[in-house]
Amino acid sequence: MNQEVQSQEVLSTAKQNSATPYVVAAQPKKEDTERTKRLKSQFGFFGPATFLYAAFYAFCMFRNGSGITFPFFVAGSLLYLCLCLSKLEISLKKGSVFYMTGMMLLAVSTFCTDDYKIINLNKTGIFLLMMSLLLKQFYETANWKLGKYLSAILQLIFSSLGEVGRPFTDGAAYLRGRKKDSKIWFAVLGLAVGLPLLLFAASLLSSADAVFRQMTKDFFDWLRPAYIWNVVFRVVFLFFASYLLLAYLCRHSIREEVKDHRKGEPVLAITVTGLLSLLYILFSGIQIFGLFLGRMQLPEGYTYAEYAREGFFQLLFVSIMNLVIVLCTMSFFRKSRLLQVILTVMSLCTFVMIASSAMRMILYISTYDLTFLRIFVLWTLTVLFVLFGGVIAGIFWEGFPLFRFSVAVVTVCYVALSFSHPDYMIAKVNLADAPRSAEQEAADARDGIYDGGYTNAYGVDFSYLASLSADAAPVLIPYMKELGYDLELYETEETIWHASGLEAEDRYKAQGFGYVYLDRLRQKLEEDSLRTFNISRHMARVQLERYG
Repeated sequence: MNQEVQSQEVLSTAKQNSATPYVVAAQPKKEDTERTKRLKSQFGFFGPATFLYAAFYAFCMFRNGSGITFPFFVAGSLLYLCLCLSKLEISLKKGSVFYMTGMMLLAVSTFCTDDYKIINLNKTGIFLLMMSLLLKQFYETANWKLGKYLSAILQLIFSSLGEVGRPFTDGAAYLRGRKKDSKIWFAVLGLAVGLPLLLFAASLLSSADAVFRQMTKDFFDWLRPAYIWNVVFRVVFLFFASYLLLAYLCRHSIREEVKDHRKGEPVLAITVTGLLSLLYILFSGIQIFGLFLGRMQLPEGYTYAEYAREGFFQLLFVSIMNLVIVLCTMSFFRKSRLLQVILTVMSLCTFVMIASSAMRMILYISTYDLTFLRIFVLWTLTVLFVLFGGVIAGIFWEGFPLFRFSVAVVTVCYVALSFSHPDYMIAKVNLADAPRSAEQEAADARDGIYDGGYTNAYGVDFSYLASLSADAAPVLIPYMKELGYDLELYETEETIWHASGLEAEDRYKAQGFGYVYLDRLRQKLEEDSLRTFNISRHMARVQLERYG
């Protein structure tokens, strides 16, 4: 009998223990913060404001990635943020203007270029600056570093999905508090009934009057199911994305404190970085005496030009690797005077590697011309050079704001790159020594001096020039005129390539590449309107009118 009782007690205890994990897992929901309560109580502002912001986004960005509306959308985003901060009683913090200025400069740059590579990089930069601005406004980020910022941005993006029900619950709570005010329901009902009637009446009137029909034709051309669903998706997506981010930020769930991870044994870091530094000192000496001064004996079979035009990508990779090693060492190992000296030596040797890589790339460009990748490599080397100056300051100055310094350097340098119009520079440099007449080009073709049908004796890759954006038009169109191109073919209803009457093998030579470029340009300019107006495409149109 006692055994049965004991068995029942054991079974009862096991059941309780087995249930314990489920009890522990059911964590109480975190209480609303003061900002969360304010967001809910003022849904009458946040709900409509977020919807209008989403509708404004759809108007600006629908089938229009780089038009005049893009700077207005970015400015509208900053205005929407400032209004929301004001309603949440959050003042604009010191340093936030830098992020806002950077975003607006990149937005203007997007409106001024037709280069999709720059446009995509601009939009990525604007997104990262906006995320950093949001974190700065809602959290104390003065001591945050790169790793903390990146993890916080990822947490903000993915964890905000957990707030997907907030627009509905906040809206329902707001409407419950306004039951007595039925005007809002009559307004919603009026829109539901009035919009279909408006469209039906407009279609009847357009069929009744030719002038009115012409005025409304463009509008009704846009009323396609695919376009309507695209616009609806954009509005819904940005409404929820904006409101969920705002709701999660108000919840204040990201930890502000930054733990000090500098607990590693310095001897380990000294050993690793010391070995690398010895190698880098030897390599830097070879670069100084061999490449910069030209006093080293080259390997057999090597010319100085061949020696100088190789290895720039490897040196770029090693320079980036050194930056990562130095930053990780500073972040995870205890402070040591010897370690500081070794890290400084690594940084100084990296300066030599950066200079060597840049010199090799410049010599390579002088032989094989410019491309966007080669410009981007030079830009990256410039940024690394400046960043290592901040790294050396951070090695010896404990309070040096290395992360903020890095953000400022990358932002300023990238804004300069985005306004430089790389495609214009590529066309300008690559055509500096190109043939200036059709007769000269024809003679080159007869002499068989083309490499694979694309690159002539002057080193010009016309297939690459044909792929450039409208940014290159101020250089390419006058050059086409010099070669005797018939620019009036731009207006033909046929494709320009077929209208030119040239053979297919001439498509990417000097006498044919321009028609390929014009055909692509025509397709872009046909889509231009007041909403999609772009400075670069406008300048291309001016060049066509001038030389056509």
